[in-house]
Amino acid sequence: MSGVLKAGNWETALILTRDEYPVPWLDPVATAYTGVSIELIAPVLLALGLATRLAALPLLLLALVAQHHYIALDIHLFWAWLLGWYVIHGAGPLSVDQALSRGLSDSAVPFAHQALGAARWTTERLGPSFRLALRLWLAAGLVLAGGGLAVPAGPWLAEHTLAVFDPTLALISAVLLALGLGVRLAALALLLTALATGMSGVPVEHISWLALLLLALVLGGGGPLALDHFVPRLLERAVPGVAEPSPAQLAALPRVLIVGAGFGGISCAQGLRHAPVSVTLIDRHNYHLFQPLLYQVATTGLAASDIATPVREVFRDQRNARVLLGTVTGVDKEHRAVIMDGRPLPYDYLVLATGASHSYFGRDDWEPCAPGLKGIDDATEIRRRVLLAFERAEATEDDAERAALMTFLIVGGGPTGVELAGTIAELARFGMERDFRHIDPRAARVILVQSGPRILPTFPEPLSAHATRALQDLGVEVVIESRVTNIDAQGVAVDGSTIAARTVLWAAGVVASPAARWLAAGADRAGRIQVEPDLSVPEQAEVFAVGDTAIAAAWDGKPVPGLAPAAKQGGAYVARVIAARVVGRSPPGPFRYRHQGSLATIGRKAAVVDLGWLRVSGALAWWLWGLIHIFFLVGVRNRVAVIANWFWAYLTFRSGTRLIVGQLESAPPSSDQLAPAPGRPHGA
Repeated sequence: MSGVLKAGNWETALILTRDEYPVPWLDPVATAYTGVSIELIAPVLLALGLATRLAALPLLLLALVAQHHYIALDIHLFWAWLLGWYVIHGAGPLSVDQALSRGLSDSAVPFAHQALGAARWTTERLGPSFRLALRLWLAAGLVLAGGGLAVPAGPWLAEHTLAVFDPTLALISAVLLALGLGVRLAALALLLTALATGMSGVPVEHISWLALLLLALVLGGGGPLALDHFVPRLLERAVPGVAEPSPAQLAALPRVLIVGAGFGGISCAQGLRHAPVSVTLIDRHNYHLFQPLLYQVATTGLAASDIATPVREVFRDQRNARVLLGTVTGVDKEHRAVIMDGRPLPYDYLVLATGASHSYFGRDDWEPCAPGLKGIDDATEIRRRVLLAFERAEATEDDAERAALMTFLIVGGGPTGVELAGTIAELARFGMERDFRHIDPRAARVILVQSGPRILPTFPEPLSAHATRALQDLGVEVVIESRVTNIDAQGVAVDGSTIAARTVLWAAGVVASPAARWLAAGADRAGRIQVEPDLSVPEQAEVFAVGDTAIAAAWDGKPVPGLAPAAKQGGAYVARVIAARVVGRSPPGPFRYRHQGSLATIGRKAAVVDLGWLRVSGALAWWLWGLIHIFFLVGVRNRVAVIANWFWAYLTFRSGTRLIVGQLESAPPSSDQLAPAPGRPHGA
């Protein structure tokens, strides 16, 4: 703001540099140009975290010049220390500097490696001294203010602002800051006092900048040249178990095996971060998949990498966690071991979070013709079939075949079926309407078949009705109270009549993994293990099941739904149970599921949200749906990628992942079908 005002009224800028704060070694014009340039450029770089140290340095010099040559104010000192913090420590992880540093260090950009090395040297070598100097500066000001000493401090101590603190608090805090003992607590006490009392008699901007300076100490601590730095080492020697376990110590701890890196498995492993156990997480994939957005991969909205995070990356900083890539095929209850890739892995505690797969209600022969949606392979296969249907419709000259190719039938009216139907309809009507010459994608027929009386049966009826209307507005045919009796390569038989549809997608039912058979445990019709109130398997107290693997009447007496929040809550609960058993504490009470709501989206501006206390539909629900899904994504990169892709697709109606991968199942059209018109050459 200061730079903009001066640039807009250059005469005022010259008056200020000539009369108000002249700099002896520069003439007023040069001073004005320099100051305005710094004020216009450096703050933008500082806000972005781009070239942060270089941006903060001239601002730091401006603050010092203002203090020495203009008016001595405490706020200038607070500015100087905060900007000095940026010069020494950089912007931190949430900055452009951090995002670019790894690539720049190994790039051909001139002097990039040397500059990054100098930045690291500055932080490592000057950082401890800087924090010591900051602590001593604050302590000196607090002593002068709290002790009432009539000592001339000059313009370099902020005793005017610090004088508003209670003398006792000021003196105690000064001693702690000077020694570096309890630095975070001392700074927090001063911060809370300043914010709570309002520090009457002190300008509000002084309070704001002092609060930021104290917050930097609360979050960053006193540094290596502080007694706090040595306290953990003393505790590690004096109190067993405080230090992170070594590999040898980990081998002697109770072994917790978690099968499945879905929401339940990840949550359980993270919940055991500080427990004295050795955690091994096994999955047949090396990534954690955010399944609620899997349908967007299937319908070209997102790339698979946008909703998947490597499991090892999630646990890279958890010392007691080990990740294994493998397939579990059974459990040896007698010897307490799981069978992974033919070899036994022993356990003391076993957590089964193996999820679920498609259920065709005894008609597994339908699966090749009607794929379900549970993993990345399923999503890419569905995307291939949807896009290939339009390609083949463009190439065929048979009207009946074209109509069948452009008919998409989804079986199942739950959230997955509704989201698939709505997104395919939008893709046809808005995403590809100008991409073909022989067909009009907007003529595609999308049919949603539901056996029950309404779609989204777990939602309140008004929201279900709104979803039906929203689908119909997109052109989706919603067929209710109808049963599929047969599916083959030609189409679908629905209540005796056949619908010619070359692309059929299954979203009608799921079945649990074979975990119940591994344990010879009781299960319901969907194969879910009937667990005890603490989610343990009956007569196998050291074995637990969570998520879609288990059925528990923990939702006010009702079965827990197969939702991601339920799996996460179950995994976190089992972690607390295991941690309590290991250390001999009383276990938590029975597991209780806290329903956080149900959500489903229908296209680009409609959704339904049922949070229990709030039921919303339409555009507002769509925004809530998007924000909630972005919040629960794992990893900052995934969140940024999803936001960018959604923003681009929303404004341009163009998705970025319309790729057909894999082998074509049938022969390409004959040559006479692709013969060019007279006078036109063949395409490449």
